[in-house]
Amino acid sequence: MTDPILQFFAFRHLPPHLQAVSQPFAALAGEIVDTVPICIERTTCLRKLLEAKDCAVRAHLLDEEWDG
Repeated sequence: MTDPILQFFAFRHLPPHLQAVSQPFAALAGEIVDTVPICIERTTCLRKLLEAKDCAVRAHLLDEEWDG
């Protein structure tokens, strides 16, 4: 069985340095889909994991000279 949210964990279209950041999130999302029963908590878990993945990718896109 699969879950439509997995499409948002795709990473092969990214440059190699961002693939390296994104791939572990995709692997974990697949593991969650394979092992956690379908329920609202699984959906929430995957959404929060997707949010974390997006943050990690954006962190690598920040201008290194930006100091906040």
